[in-house]
Amino acid sequence: MSNHKDKNLKYLDSNLSVELRINDLIKRMTPEEKIKQLCCILPGYNPAEDILENGKFSIEKAKKLIGKGIGEIGPVLRQFEPKQGAEIANEIQKFLIENTRLKIPAIIHDECLHGCMAKGSTSFPQSIGLASTWEPELIERIAIAIGKETRARGIHQALSPTINIARDPRCGRTEETYGEDPYLTSKMAVAFVKGLQSEKVVATVKHFAANFVGDGGRDSNPIHFSERLLREIYFPAFEACVKEANVLSLMSAYGSINGMPSSCDKWLLTDILRKEWKFNGFVVSDYCSVTGIHILHKVAQTKAEAAKKALEAGLDIELPSIDCFKELLKLVKKGKIKQSVIDESVKRVLRIKFLLGLFENPYVDINYAAQISDCSEHRKLALESARKSIVLLKNNNILPVDKNIKTIAVIGPNANEIRLGNYSGFGIKVVTPLEGIKNKVSHNTEVYFAQGCKVKDTSKQGFNEAIEIAKKSEVVILFMGNASGAPDANEITEGEQNDRCNLDLPGVQEDLIKEISSVNKNTVVCLINGSAITMSKWIDKVNAVLECWYPGEEGGNAIADVIFGDYNPGGKLPITFPVTTGQLPLYYNYKPTGRVYDYVDLRGKQFLFPFGYGLSYTEFEYKNLKIKKSKKNGKLQIKINIDISNKGKYKGDEIVQLYIHDTYSSLSKPVKELKGFKRISLDVNETKTVEFILDENAFSLLDKNLKPVLEHGSFEIMLGSSSEDIKLNKKIVL
Repeated sequence: MSNHKDKNLKYLDSNLSVELRINDLIKRMTPEEKIKQLCCILPGYNPAEDILENGKFSIEKAKKLIGKGIGEIGPVLRQFEPKQGAEIANEIQKFLIENTRLKIPAIIHDECLHGCMAKGSTSFPQSIGLASTWEPELIERIAIAIGKETRARGIHQALSPTINIARDPRCGRTEETYGEDPYLTSKMAVAFVKGLQSEKVVATVKHFAANFVGDGGRDSNPIHFSERLLREIYFPAFEACVKEANVLSLMSAYGSINGMPSSCDKWLLTDILRKEWKFNGFVVSDYCSVTGIHILHKVAQTKAEAAKKALEAGLDIELPSIDCFKELLKLVKKGKIKQSVIDESVKRVLRIKFLLGLFENPYVDINYAAQISDCSEHRKLALESARKSIVLLKNNNILPVDKNIKTIAVIGPNANEIRLGNYSGFGIKVVTPLEGIKNKVSHNTEVYFAQGCKVKDTSKQGFNEAIEIAKKSEVVILFMGNASGAPDANEITEGEQNDRCNLDLPGVQEDLIKEISSVNKNTVVCLINGSAITMSKWIDKVNAVLECWYPGEEGGNAIADVIFGDYNPGGKLPITFPVTTGQLPLYYNYKPTGRVYDYVDLRGKQFLFPFGYGLSYTEFEYKNLKIKKSKKNGKLQIKINIDISNKGKYKGDEIVQLYIHDTYSSLSKPVKELKGFKRISLDVNETKTVEFILDENAFSLLDKNLKPVLEHGSFEIMLGSSSEDIKLNKKIVL
């Protein structure tokens, strides 16, 4: 298309700059054509009904899509095999380009939180599990794989990643996040965005801003935070994605901040995002959040007013349907909204289409789509990431288990179920924990299985069978936890629109653990879940606990590798696990209190497992901490070196964590802040030197005017295995 015969159509000439092409195209567009760029589909329009006939793709029905804008078509493509889905995407683009006046291709979007959702794609561990790897390089590799599979299906925009800070794990969507810390989240988010966009798939970071931490941990509840708290904790990951990863899209949140709905908050979407951070992409609404300005928040009396407020605030595209933005044309004609405001949003959308190369090559190779989806290379990556995501929480020398064991009982509601978490694909071969164990043990091992109960069961009807196999087994592996994104909605206990007020295991699971452990002391609990779980009623009764999260399609094999010692667990928690739900919100980087930290009925220890926690089958020694100050290009640079040695009996991974604390400052600072981490692998008796280089930004604070400043004074540098397990520390003066 770049060699179009009409030399006057500059926007089709790929030799020209993107800005020249945008300006040439937009001056040719009618007001109606411009507004279609800011919408997905017409009101009441159902893509499935309009392109499917008896479950099959209909070319005649697809023609109805012409000129409507088709961002919402992605979810329809999910149900087709890779080759057919790619073919349909090509047909849709062909109809749109060949039968519209200006031949503008569509951006088709879908979700790819931990894998493309289209049928037959690879499913990696859920985001909270990926965060537990503490390995941004791995996350980037995963995002590249996801990007390849996504783009191969004709999908150009992913409504991922979710980078909200999870300071209250009662929120059902904690599983979608990278945890409670802004530094860890930023590193993971930047890696994901870079990887995804390297494959020409637009990343859409969400939900801007401070979602998931409303009163009681309720998703999208109103937020009442100071600007300081937003800038210190809830903005950094978004800012990093804009400045370091050049993210091309951002999604506004459903909720409100200090009374202003985020989808029409000009301070958020224009002053902070575009003027301060220089964001150059486009902003999409969360599904129906523009309508919510009118019908939920009630700060707009009509849908037209909601559209005006959103667009003028800096929101560019209404998802998933044109409900409020259909009023924009009337508003322009009546002079109630400036054409220049419309044009600015349209330019943002067109800019991304040009950058993606859609005008030159809007089609995909249908054979490649079949080859790349859930391929062997990506399955290996899914296995690697699942292994690295598993966190060993407790071990009384029962793990690893000898794979030549004579008898083993596998019990629990999540033992033989597919648990991938929310926003997961389908139509793939998923290895359950039971299958993984059977794959791993010797041919002479007798593997017994009983479900015991379902996730939400209130009945103990299945206990007897489970108890009987536990009695006759040398070791019992219990697979307990939650269910998110389950096929049966009645099973779901967490995930989107499923917040919890109690972090105990649901139903009668705790009773099952207690009864099984009373008849077999060699009991291991493996948790399949997406957030923190409280365990005070049963943790002392079992010999080991593994946090496996929602581990992806190779999860069963990865868990078995860890249980039987073919892989030494090295994951670390990205969130704090409380002793009891009543402590929440609970996080490691709190600011000093004016009184005491604990409760009258919970003295001393305030966490079950702290942020950054995770055990290993081996032992690591920290020594030779060295700190050197210098100047680079006239700016402060702190170089930190430490030697880590494997003193145990197994090869293993250690995640070295660097925290700092400003000893005295003009404003109150957190008791510690993560400022660096590195995952390393060590053979037995091997030593490696880990180096961190910090600049002055790591030591700065926001002054009373919310401007970053570096104050002179003493800082404590802490190196350790978790936020509470500090091995070595030194003070430096800046």
